[in-house]
Amino acid sequence: MTATPVPRTGTATEIEAAAETAAPAAETATAAEHTAAGPATGVEAAEAVEALLLVDLQTAFVAGDEAVPDAARVLDRGRVLLARARAAGALVVHLQNDGAPGTVDEPHTPGWELHLPVAPGPRESVVRKSEDDGFDGTPLGALLDGAGVRALALCGVLSEMCVAATARTALARDFRVVLPHDAHATYDIPAAAGISERVPAALSSRAAEWALGDEVEIVPRAADVTFTAPRRGR
Repeated sequence: MTATPVPRTGTATEIEAAAETAAPAAETATAAEHTAAGPATGVEAAEAVEALLLVDLQTAFVAGDEAVPDAARVLDRGRVLLARARAAGALVVHLQNDGAPGTVDEPHTPGWELHLPVAPGPRESVVRKSEDDGFDGTPLGALLDGAGVRALALCGVLSEMCVAATARTALARDFRVVLPHDAHATYDIPAAAGISERVPAALSSRAAEWALGDEVEIVPRAADVTFTAPRRGR
């Protein structure tokens, strides 16, 4: 996670107004509205998955003045997914980013701490990482393979960085990947002189989904995700 939190200050811009109009349409879009080149957005319900990856739900990103704009929603959906995964006996992995010295998620600082409680046990664990991709230099792949996981759901931050990077590698490793639209978030992209106005976080998240391509399964709501216990041995 390399992004710097962007404080939510300043007046509304025309692009923010456009985002308010576009967001409801994005959430109700159906798969028929997309070509084969895009992700399967709008699926009403996904086939059950055997694992839940909670990506960087750390205090620096989901609490306080520097939280992502939709932190409350993502935390709420994270709790829903976590409860359902635990109840089904699915594998739960909390990814925790180790930021560089001086960053908001520097290890063992308040911002680095996981915001949702972990229930240690054979079906739930924490995997620390130092790159956007949760598989890069970590035991995540071996953990999923060892449990017999074939399909997983993701929830967390930041949409275009750690969530997207982890999803791409999961797809490359032949996992089925389900991404609930309402269970991930990011920051606004600041305005850049001569390039663009500020891009609202909701549009950034939606673009991150689209960029994952047609292999990822995007469902509108966390409530559309169902879980099952994995069968050991992949």
